Amino acid sequence: MSILTGFTAGLLLITLSELGDKTFFIGAILAMRHSRRWVFTGVTAALLAMTILSVLIGQVVTALPHVYVQGVAIALFLGFGGKLLYDAWSMARPGDLDHEQADALAAVEQREQGLTTWSTGAILAEAFTLTFMAEWGDRTQLATITLAAAHHPIGIVAGASLGHTITTCIAVICGKLVAGRISERLLTGLGGGLFVLFGLITALRMGT
Repeated sequence: MSILTGFTAGLLLITLSELGDKTFFIGAILAMRHSRRWVFTGVTAALLAMTILSVLIGQVVTALPHVYVQGVAIALFLGFGGKLLYDAWSMARPGDLDHEQADALAAVEQREQGLTTWSTGAILAEAFTLTFMAEWGDRTQLATITLAAAHHPIGIVAGASLGHTITTCIAVICGKLVAGRISERLLTGLGGGLFVLFGLITALRMGT
């Protein structure tokens, strides 16, 4: 697999998956309360660490026989994609992201309870910890692991990291404004379509 293919896959999938996600709102909420620069740094560092960890996990999986790895990757891509497409189709209306925002706000409020003064280190630690914990076991982490098992790891790290950086910039700079204009149904459908597309591409390459 080429680095460019992995880069493109990681960039597209992560950018679409992260927009309006819980970590997106964590960054947006923290940026309204603390220095944007340090919030951006902490959130980006956490997402980079999670990306590298996920890619390493994906590379461990590749130690298994190639045909099994590819088969599992295809099944996961198609399974994730099918579920997301079904979820998008089942939404009665375009849908909003109030539940994701509420979950992010609850996490921030719990973390900041009783705290009144904030140092640079405290802001960095909060942004890093909240983002890392929210991302652990999330759909984007599983997607990154699957991508790393099927594509070039360096390409996935570069593409996924750029995707995370783009969405974090949007969240920190104008997250509240953008959130009200994002259609959850559209994002879910696009994400599902990408998963299915990557599954089909992986299946086609497996047969060649």
